[in-house]
Amino acid sequence: MTMATEAGKSVHSDYILLAGAVTLATLGMAMVFISSTVMAQSQYQDPYFFVKRQGLYFLVGLAAMFMGQGVDYHLYKRGVYYFLLLSLIGLVLVFVPGIGAKVRGAARWVKLGPLTLQPSEFTKLAIVIFMAYSLARKQEKMKYFAIGFLPHLLVAGVFICLVGLEPDFGAALTLGAITFIMLFVGGTRLTYIILAVSGGGFMAVVMVLRDPKKFSRVLSFLDPWKYGQDVGYQLRQSLQAIGSGGLWGLGPGNSRAKLFYLPDAHTDFILSVFSEEMGFLGVFLVMALFAVLVYRGIILGLRAPDAFGSYLALGLTLLIGLQAVINMGVVSGILPTKGLSLPFLSYGGSSLLANLLAVGILLNISKQVRKPGL
Repeated sequence: MTMATEAGKSVHSDYILLAGAVTLATLGMAMVFISSTVMAQSQYQDPYFFVKRQGLYFLVGLAAMFMGQGVDYHLYKRGVYYFLLLSLIGLVLVFVPGIGAKVRGAARWVKLGPLTLQPSEFTKLAIVIFMAYSLARKQEKMKYFAIGFLPHLLVAGVFICLVGLEPDFGAALTLGAITFIMLFVGGTRLTYIILAVSGGGFMAVVMVLRDPKKFSRVLSFLDPWKYGQDVGYQLRQSLQAIGSGGLWGLGPGNSRAKLFYLPDAHTDFILSVFSEEMGFLGVFLVMALFAVLVYRGIILGLRAPDAFGSYLALGLTLLIGLQAVINMGVVSGILPTKGLSLPFLSYGGSSLLANLLAVGILLNISKQVRKPGL
């Protein structure tokens, strides 16, 4: 970054953060193209079907990022409850016949003419903005249960439950994790968080045991090879693709997993295809780029000019970083399989748009830091 101005604010945005996000999004465009052409040709008789749609969202996402960069982040405080209301409406609309769209039993999308949006992706942004606003406003009272903990838990809980009903367990888990981490950083008593997480964990275990589909995912996670022709098929194919890539990979376009072995290779498991083609070194590059984004986001949180900016930077960084960690854990077999895309890389317009907008807001915060040398 350049030196700060006389007023104490930076002249430019964080170019390293900008470069990291754009590099990941561009890399994602290339990977969507490479991993989806065979399936697109088979399903739509157009090998470029998915990449054309992703390209449209990529352009809109870039526009949203630069818009977010130019809008003073303090203005989001004025619309925080409108953002929550719009998110609530979106999450309800996914269940309305004719408006909501179901794919494989999951009601996660809303049709808006030629566009299909996933409200849960924008709900994450709304929750982050709400939490940042509320934590900054209640700084001195965060240790009180009825002020600093319960209201946040109730508000976030409504959205987490709605997302879980879609069902989208991965997004619900991400929302819960972001909420509790922000509460902890904001000064809520750790006892409250531990009790809430314990209660939520118990409920999650009960839900898994009562749902054969969720329980089968746990079984496939514990032994993907035993259930490799059944519920563990996707994870087994993912692990085989990663193992086939070795250190250097098979080369761009040479993945075998995308030839209908790995289901929907261009979505949640796109990193498996990337690993197969580019090897461990390619995956290390992706991990390094995400590490840069997370590092720059944390630095922004520490140097933001006010509490709202600090909490907002933290929440947006968690939004990107947690999803990346969970997705990487899933495709490598470290975590149970769940539907959660890899930010910037996986096919999905809503995810790409929301994450680029999040980066734009971070860039605006970086323009207002009061310490040079960010």
